[in-house]
Amino acid sequence: MGKNKLFKFADLVNKINVFDKDISLKGKWQQDFFKNGNSIVLELACGKGDYSIGMATQFPDKNFIGVDIKGNRIWSAATITEKLELKNIAFIRDQIDKIDTYFLPEEVSEIWITFADPFPRKSDHKRRLTSAKFLPIYKKILKPNGIIHLKTDSDILYEYTKEVLAEIPSEIIKDYPDVYAMNKNEELFNIQTYYEKMHLKNEKTIKYICFRLL
Repeated sequence: MGKNKLFKFADLVNKINVFDKDISLKGKWQQDFFKNGNSIVLELACGKGDYSIGMATQFPDKNFIGVDIKGNRIWSAATITEKLELKNIAFIRDQIDKIDTYFLPEEVSEIWITFADPFPRKSDHKRRLTSAKFLPIYKKILKPNGIIHLKTDSDILYEYTKEVLAEIPSEIIKDYPDVYAMNKNEELFNIQTYYEKMHLKNEKTIKYICFRLL
């Protein structure tokens, strides 16, 4: 591991908005961290937190929490957040399948999955964040009728998600096979992550699905 990454890992303990495998705020995020009663929105596999930070800036009346296992990416997200002096955002460093240990049932209002690894090999399909392994975990922590957003450049993940949803009680609210051709990114807050910009530069199609689990 390079010296820069080592520094970032060591400095994570100094970030008051980073919870590194720390579940002490379960059921108390609004009361003890955000100090308000606003709804909680998660971004899973958030990377450097582009979407979380963008939404936290636009919606000060909501609380945002980005989740990722990569410590150096979480460090970058937390550092940017500090510079912007955003108080309505936090970050969790842990595996996504552990997310229900951080929240009580029905504590979360929305979940965003933005440009997550599509795990293109068929043998890895259970690792996809919209697989049947993960969806029950999300349902557990989401409020009734809570919604999940998927934004991806991957045809595999996009089609796979719709196949999974067709097999379980669910409702697809919005389905945009080409966000930019359909002029829908303004509806998605005009936020572009690092990966989204890279995919657009490579002329990839950006897809979006909004759904709820019934």
